Amino acid sequence: MFDRACHRLRRAAIATAVVCLAGVGLAAGREELETDRDSFTFAPTTAGRDLSILESSYSFIDNRTSPEAHSVPETLLRRGVGDRLELRLGFNYEAGGPGTVSGSEVGGQDIETEDESRVLYGVKVETSEQDGWLPRSAAVVQGYTPTYGPSTVSTVVVGESLGWRFANGWEWTSAMRYGTGFDKGDAFNQWAPSTVVKAPVGERWNVHVEYFGILSTGKEEPVDAQFASFGGHVLVTEDFELGLRVGWGLTDSSPNFFTNLGIGVRY
Repeated sequence: MFDRACHRLRRAAIATAVVCLAGVGLAAGREELETDRDSFTFAPTTAGRDLSILESSYSFIDNRTSPEAHSVPETLLRRGVGDRLELRLGFNYEAGGPGTVSGSEVGGQDIETEDESRVLYGVKVETSEQDGWLPRSAAVVQGYTPTYGPSTVSTVVVGESLGWRFANGWEWTSAMRYGTGFDKGDAFNQWAPSTVVKAPVGERWNVHVEYFGILSTGKEEPVDAQFASFGGHVLVTEDFELGLRVGWGLTDSSPNFFTNLGIGVRY
């Protein structure tokens, strides 16, 4: 009887050790990949200490009263330099008509029908973690400098994103950005409100519905582009995301339609 009791104790100890090791492995795993390009509303998280996220996408915009627009590669490199801070560097080229539907490009454009390219540089910092009704949040400061095209004026964007993740895995995130703009000698302000609801579908798929707008103040010909959009992504691996967004304009001055296809890689 004593031998059987000792055997049971040894088995219980081994089982406990296995559970503890499994728990350590799970805790040591990376958090779920969250790219900024998955929706117009940027994620209220950073890349993570000593991690990088490389994002790239292509946007097609069917403008109502001007030529269609093409935007590529919408490249954004996010490098985590701490638990809450990341550095950001990007590049993009736009051809055809005006407009943008990429969250990384808002406020960095001149509203002209021209070919142009520019570089993006900035920082993102997490400003709070979710705690009950207190949302997780992050602030972004970005600069844009033209490298080709009709303008040589640099612009700046500042923004804040905040949101909640619920017990069922759903997320609700909203953001507001302010950016400077310049168009044919006309300096003006741009505002970009947005809100998105995301829902998981299985372990790897995620879908979302979103509203966002790009509005101007102080501009001779005001900008009033507002959209309803739908999209989703699939995690091919825990470090590789493939996503698609489509949307429709809500006002007479908004584009008819847009589509955005992109990827995100963490390393």
